[in-house]
Amino acid sequence: MARSKITPNPPPSSRNPSSQAHNPPRAPGASSSQAERPAPSHPTNLAQATPPVAGGASIPSPDFKKLYPWATPTLLKETSSVNSAGAVLRLKKGDEPHLSFHKEHDDKMVVLPCSPDMPVCADDKGNNGGLFCFVYTTLFKKVKLRFPFTRFERELLTELDIAAAQLHPNSWAFVRAFQIMCDHLGLPASVDVFLFLFEAKHPGDRLWVSLNGIAGRSILSISQQSYKDWKGKFVQVRPNDKDASLLDGFPLYWVNKGTKESKGSFRRPRSPDSMGALDKDLCFFWKSVADTNITFLTTTLISFEFFEDQLEVRIG
Repeated sequence: MARSKITPNPPPSSRNPSSQAHNPPRAPGASSSQAERPAPSHPTNLAQATPPVAGGASIPSPDFKKLYPWATPTLLKETSSVNSAGAVLRLKKGDEPHLSFHKEHDDKMVVLPCSPDMPVCADDKGNNGGLFCFVYTTLFKKVKLRFPFTRFERELLTELDIAAAQLHPNSWAFVRAFQIMCDHLGLPASVDVFLFLFEAKHPGDRLWVSLNGIAGRSILSISQQSYKDWKGKFVQVRPNDKDASLLDGFPLYWVNKGTKESKGSFRRPRSPDSMGALDKDLCFFWKSVADTNITFLTTTLISFEFFEDQLEVRIG
């Protein structure tokens, strides 16, 4: 049962206002730890939303089945319905006060539609070259994912060895909510500590990797109705010459998790015994929170990310 505030005190040595790679400013009264990640006050245009063409001529579609022989038929059929510049531009519409596409980063990223037959497992070989990554639109609209990724997000994707589109939206909500809680409390967001609280579940016959709370360590909950109708709706995100490092530090393309080696090593449990002093203290702190049966709804934390007073009421 959810309760309103965290009562245990975080370990003093763990407080770290600059734990995130970028943090938008909060509403009046916000903590200074958010100052690095600018947030817009109104919707803004996307950087670019026109697919590249070569001399005006259409480019023949590659044979994706031959390019990715390891991909299952279901994976090859997971294509995007966001196929035009207009469809990309419509992503900016909505009543949210803080959208993921905003002026501060628009000039550093290129957001493009996908060809109708391009599967989510495509990489630069199947996309006429050029670095990019796929992102499901619900991650921008509902989970409020933003570019550039934080250091924590990059390190987690690298540790799990998956692309951004490979992680289920519900699990992305856990990632975002955990960072919001850490930032509010002035604690560093650590991959080892996160994987002490959550375990990655091998997708098996499903396409997407999921994160599940470990029994006895649950601090976040999610509404199963939070993210609906997100499949088949993704876009390409590319860097431009103003920020060539936009996509550095994490796997860009779908990683084959169907191999025997992958299935045998995918779960990566974390034990405080193998961690440094700081991460060990953080594990004990979050475990003390879980022991009080305090859980926080991810959608609520994400919706109040920029409202310090509301987070204070809910987290403490």
